[in-house]
Amino acid sequence: MSIAVNHRDHAPRGKCAEYRRPFHRYQYREFTLRVTLSVLCLVLPLESAFASGTSGSKGLSPDQQFVELMDDHWSNTLSSNPTFATSLGVRNYDDQLSDPSLEAYEKSIASSEVYLERLNDIGTKNLSDANKINSALLGLQLQNEIAGSRYGGKYFIMNNRSGPHLSLTSMVGRLPFFTRSDYQSYIDRLTAIPSYMAKSTARIRAGLAAGWVQACEPMDGYEKSIEVHLVDDVDDSTFMSPFKSKPAIISSNNFNTDRKRAESIVTKQVLPAFAKFHDFYVREYAPLCRKKVGIDSLPGGAEYYEHRVGVFTTTDRSADDVHKIGLSEVARIRAEMHEVMKDAEFSGSFAEWLIYLRDNPDFYPKTAEERMQVTAAITKKMDGELPKLFGKLPRTPYGLKEIPLDIAEKTTTAYYQRPAGDGTRAGFYFVNTTLLETRPLFQLEALSLHEAVPGHHLQIALSQELDIPNFRRYGGFTVFTEGWGLYAERLGLEAGFYQNPYTNFGRLSYEMWRACRLVVDTGIHSKGWTRQKAIDYMMENSGLSLNNITAEIDRYISWPGQALAYKTGEMKIRELRSRAEAALGNQFDVRAFHDKLLENGALPLSVLEDIVNAWIESQSKSR
Repeated sequence: MSIAVNHRDHAPRGKCAEYRRPFHRYQYREFTLRVTLSVLCLVLPLESAFASGTSGSKGLSPDQQFVELMDDHWSNTLSSNPTFATSLGVRNYDDQLSDPSLEAYEKSIASSEVYLERLNDIGTKNLSDANKINSALLGLQLQNEIAGSRYGGKYFIMNNRSGPHLSLTSMVGRLPFFTRSDYQSYIDRLTAIPSYMAKSTARIRAGLAAGWVQACEPMDGYEKSIEVHLVDDVDDSTFMSPFKSKPAIISSNNFNTDRKRAESIVTKQVLPAFAKFHDFYVREYAPLCRKKVGIDSLPGGAEYYEHRVGVFTTTDRSADDVHKIGLSEVARIRAEMHEVMKDAEFSGSFAEWLIYLRDNPDFYPKTAEERMQVTAAITKKMDGELPKLFGKLPRTPYGLKEIPLDIAEKTTTAYYQRPAGDGTRAGFYFVNTTLLETRPLFQLEALSLHEAVPGHHLQIALSQELDIPNFRRYGGFTVFTEGWGLYAERLGLEAGFYQNPYTNFGRLSYEMWRACRLVVDTGIHSKGWTRQKAIDYMMENSGLSLNNITAEIDRYISWPGQALAYKTGEMKIRELRSRAEAALGNQFDVRAFHDKLLENGALPLSVLEDIVNAWIESQSKSR
C-alpha cells in the first residue's frame, strides 16, 4: 500500500482541512478514542465531528444515510481497483486496470475527504449500535488515508519486493479463466499495460524529483525482477500462461484466435513496455538511490514515520516507545531460548548454538519437493486440530504453491494470498523453495501455522464469510491480521506441535524475529541505525539465516513501519486472553474466546479490547 503527500499548492477547503496537517500520534490517540466510544455505544453527544450530524437529511434516517455512504464508498473502491472487483465477482470493470498515476491518487484523496465530510455530517448519535462501530472504523480508515497524503510515501509504489511490473505479472494468478469472455477481458487488460507502466514510471519519476527514492542496498539486483520477463519466446511469458490449456467450454477455434491475439499484444506492446521500464530503472532510478537507509533522511520523513507507527500499531506510541518494548521482548524471549538450549543438552554458548543450527546440513531440505512435502504434512496435521480451538471454521479451502522464481530470492520465506471473494479461487500459502540451505525445516511448523491455519487463511477466509460491511470484510487493520498470525504460531503448543527442542526453538526464533522487528525498524527509521547494524542485531538474537535476515532488513528499509504490527498485535491478543482466563477461571472456553476475537474482522486494538472486555463481563454474569 502506498501512502503519502498531496502536492496541491492551495490550502484544503471544508471540514477536512484539519486532516491535511501532520498526523501527530496524539491526534491518532484522540481518533482511536472516538472509535472506542463508538464501540461502547455511548449515547451522549461526543465533542467531535462524529457526533455533530443531524438526522433526516434527504428524507433518510441516519442509518439509511450511512448505508448509502458505505455503498458509494465501496462502489468507488471497486471501480478504482478493477482486478480486485473481478476477484469478487463484480464484472463491470473486467477490461480495465487500475490507474497508478499521481492524478488518480489525488482524486482518491479528494474522494476520501468527501466521504469523511459526509460521515461527519451524519454523525453517530442516532446510528444503530452496529453502525456506530462501522462509522468509527470507516472514519479511521479515511482519516489514515487523508493524513498519509501529506507525505512523500505516495511515490513509493516500488520497493525491493514489489513494483508496477510485478503487480501485473501476479495479476494472472488472481483472475478467473473459465469462459471465453474471461479470456477476452484479459486480452483487453493486456492492451492497457503500456499505459499502466507509463503512468507508474511518471509517478516514480516525480518521486525522484521530490527526493523520495528507495535506498541503494535493498534494491540491489532489483532489475532482475524485470529482466526475467523480457523473454525471447513469447510463449515463455508469464502473460501467456492462461493459454497453456484450453477450458472445455471454449471451442478450439475461438481459443486459438484469442491466443494469437494475446501473442501479438504481448510481443508488440507488453514486452516493449517492460523493456522501457527496465531502461528507466537502470538508467534513471538506480543511479539516484539514497545512501542512508532511514526514511527520516528524506524530506518530512521523520514525521512520515511517526504517522506510519500510528497506522500500523493503532496506538499513540512513539517510535521510541516501540523501540523500548522491542528491547524488553527480545530479552524475555532470549531467556526462553536458553531454556530450550538446555533441553537440547547443548553445552556451548548462545552464539555457538546459532552457528550449529545455521551450519548443520541435517536441518535443511535437500530439494524443493522435500520442503513442500514437509509443509503439506504440517498443515494437514493442523487441519485436524482446529475443532479443538475454534467453534467456527471457514468454508473456503487453501492450497500450497511455490513462490514464483522472478521474486523468490528477494522476497520473504513465505506469504499468503487471500481467496477470491466470489469463491472461484482458494486461499494459497506460498512457500519459498529457493536457497534451501538457508531455510531450516525446524522453522516450518511456526511458519505454516502463521501463514495457513490457524493463522492467515483461517482468519482472512473467515472474515470474508462474515456478515459485515465489505470494507471490513475485505480490508481491516494490519496490527490485527499480523498479530493474529503470530499468536497462531503459539497455538501450536496447544495442538501437539513443537515436540522437540529444535522445532520449539524454531517457534521462539520466529517470535524473536518479530520482537527484533520492533527494535530494528524503529532503529533504522528513527535512530540512525545502518543496514549492517540491523543485520548484526538480528544475527545475534535470532536463529534466522543470514540470507533471511538480510532479505528481512531490506524489506523493513523499503517498507517502513509495517513490521511493527506483528508483535504489537500479538502482545495485545495474549494480554486479552490472560485477562479472560484470570476472570473466568475454569469457565474459560478457548473456542468461544477465539470465535469472539474473529467475529468482527481485523480491528484496531482499542476496539478489540472493548469487545473482549464486554464478552468477559457477559460470560461472568452467566456463570
